[in-house]
Amino acid sequence: MYGDMDVAICALALAQDTAAYQWLAGRLPAGARWFTTPLSRTRATAAAIFAAGYPEAEIAVEPHFAEQHLGEWQGITHEELVARLNEPPHPFWPHGAAERPPGGESLSDVIGRVGPTLEDMAERLAGQDVVVIAHGGSIRAAVAHAMALDPQQAFQFSVRNLSLTRLEKHGPAWRVSSVNEEPPLTGP
Repeated sequence: MYGDMDVAICALALAQDTAAYQWLAGRLPAGARWFTTPLSRTRATAAAIFAAGYPEAEIAVEPHFAEQHLGEWQGITHEELVARLNEPPHPFWPHGAAERPPGGESLSDVIGRVGPTLEDMAERLAGQDVVVIAHGGSIRAAVAHAMALDPQQAFQFSVRNLSLTRLEKHGPAWRVSSVNEEPPLTGP
């Protein structure tokens, strides 16, 4: 359980995911405004996409898209977590959707910080393409905000590493045009 701990991206993943970075470099909109979180793994992901062919862009840091802060749960194993839970875990997640770790955030809290930031960015950057390199929890929160889902429903989304989620703002409404978009399979 590492939540918003600044855990480095695995060097092996950087080397093995070359095709995914190349696909993202070709799939992301040209000339977009780029944002990462303060965590080094998002900056490393952006650098890998640039190295794979996307023209290097200036990157701004947006702390509100950081991963869920797991408080006292950060750094413990999934097995240790079970003994600390106050509610039954979600069927698709190691803890309940409403449970707030001691000193940390619930998924509702994450949706509460990501949603307004998403709205603000959509207003400030209207008409521009924006790329946000974020985390599974904050991407899940953005989708929940766009679709007006409660945290229990949001936990039903699995957000895969190096997948592309596309959200579009049209007037007051959000459109989710893709979640977990990945490169096509190649080979036999």
